[in-house]
Amino acid sequence: MAEVSSSPALPDTTSSKEEKPEDPPQDSTSDAVKSDVPAEAESEAASDPSLYRYIKEDLFTSEIYKVEIRNLPKFTGFNDLKKFLAKHGLNPHKIKLFGKQTFAFVTFKNEEERDKAMKLVHGVQWKGQVLTVKLAKPKADPILRKRKQEEGEGAGGQPPSKRTEGDEEEDPLSVQIANVVTPLWNVPYEEQLRRKEQEVVAVLQRLAKEIGSVNKAMLPWLFAQKGKFNKMCCPLEDIRPSPTQTEYRNKCEFLISVGADGEDKTIGFRLGKYKGGSCAVVGPAETSHVSAEAKRVVSEFQKFIRTTSYSVYSPETYEGHWKQLTVRTTRTKQAMAVVFFNPQKLEEEELGALKSSMRKYFTEGEGKDSGVTSLYFVREGQRTSPSPEDLPCELVAGENCIQEELLGLQFRISPHSFFQVNTGAAEVLYSAVGEWAQLDQDSTVLDVCCGTGTIGISLAKRVKKVIGIEMCQEAVEDAKVNAKLNGLSNVEFHCGKAEDVFPNILNALVSPNITAIVDPPRAGLHSKVILAIRRAEHLKRLVYVACNAKAAMNNFIDLCRAPSNRVRGAPFRPVRAMAVDLFPQTMHVEMLLLLERVDYDSQQQETSKQEETGS
Repeated sequence: MAEVSSSPALPDTTSSKEEKPEDPPQDSTSDAVKSDVPAEAESEAASDPSLYRYIKEDLFTSEIYKVEIRNLPKFTGFNDLKKFLAKHGLNPHKIKLFGKQTFAFVTFKNEEERDKAMKLVHGVQWKGQVLTVKLAKPKADPILRKRKQEEGEGAGGQPPSKRTEGDEEEDPLSVQIANVVTPLWNVPYEEQLRRKEQEVVAVLQRLAKEIGSVNKAMLPWLFAQKGKFNKMCCPLEDIRPSPTQTEYRNKCEFLISVGADGEDKTIGFRLGKYKGGSCAVVGPAETSHVSAEAKRVVSEFQKFIRTTSYSVYSPETYEGHWKQLTVRTTRTKQAMAVVFFNPQKLEEEELGALKSSMRKYFTEGEGKDSGVTSLYFVREGQRTSPSPEDLPCELVAGENCIQEELLGLQFRISPHSFFQVNTGAAEVLYSAVGEWAQLDQDSTVLDVCCGTGTIGISLAKRVKKVIGIEMCQEAVEDAKVNAKLNGLSNVEFHCGKAEDVFPNILNALVSPNITAIVDPPRAGLHSKVILAIRRAEHLKRLVYVACNAKAAMNNFIDLCRAPSNRVRGAPFRPVRAMAVDLFPQTMHVEMLLLLERVDYDSQQQETSKQEETGS
């Protein structure tokens, strides 16, 4: 699943969601430092405490609930640590490791969780290492730190820029932003596909090695597979291209900030990362992946906010109002605009007047031809929850949802609901899923992380029953409506985390013909879901849709590892794989992996046959 809430899911270069100082990538290994607050930063903070003033604000930041875990076993990875903490009943908000260092920083959503972690983990022995846990200092605000460094360089007579007279001129902003959001924009499409296919080849070659190390019984089969398929664990079909390579995105998240050209109240994509000290944005007018319809909405919305007296929100000072604009468009020529606004201390009367003027502008004024059919206003201020989905959306004008067509079916989409960002390529993806699942009228399909129900609904007429599981309540409501819209009565949807809901549903199913289709977010499936799949021996076939195959590697390995006290039930093995390009002009690619349950008797017969024939 490419995006789950606002992002994404998917490594989504079009997402401009505000990245606060506490938001480094969870599995980043580029910052190989020995402390989250180096000595020079501590001296800076002593002279300028404003570098840490964001932690005193009312906005949610997990930086104030951060611990440092030391003496980790060598080669501990992100998923290893996450599983270890989960085993002790802990649910971290963020985990940050530093290459080969034996320590990590972990943040939690509240003080209670943090204190629980300190109590349960400190002194625990893990793989022969006794762990220590202590409170950790928050990170300094990157923009303030960068500004302070530049001021210091200026005071010392050093120019802040490293550019010299002989250097080439800086690229135009249109090229700079293209390099950020569509880094392959100047690479021929055939070459883009070749590179993406090679990424998947590398994943399957690594998976072959991993399976061999966790399941010795599969070694003879693996040896044969690797010989046939270029050291891969299974055959890789030709990559399926996107039907359209430009203007393909049906959802984009734009930041509202000061433009890189100096223009205030600009809506666009961030040119750099907040972490790198940048908040400047560039409009999407010349980007290749944003649709003309979305560009028109952005243009009209930018005109509107420039007519208001409210300033853009500054993540540096925490002042201002306008924050983000999310635009969703459909083939049916409908468009949804969701604007995020920090109310600060504005009275309800002022907010009402603003919404009223917005409604008038887009229904009677200059914005009436923008194409917006659904307009929402979201107050994103002193929030205590880290999840944007917890923020209520206020309908300002138009319909409460938009409609999309996919594979001849109708789908309702609400503001927070997940829907693949490339509709045409999603049709290619879902058609392949249906083909690989080998379904018939006796089949039961489990659609895990189902979003608005697209995969399950697209397969429903071929099977006996479809059961969908999704954690976003809004998406589940959409999925139920979508089943009715398409005249389906053999579909049901359950709301909840897959790890909580899936085991019970699976245990209650007695059908001998069950196929699971999983389309999880970037991080993959929770280990509880994997263990439940392994235990359910009547589940013989699994189609895994991975938007980040490298991140899903641990899932693949656990599905294939030898049975043990922890992992019960016969393992799966990969049968076929394919890449589908949902994200042209970027390095991101969707991977399909079909896994089937190992029948040990037939496997032994197959191995013996291969040995006899010498193949």
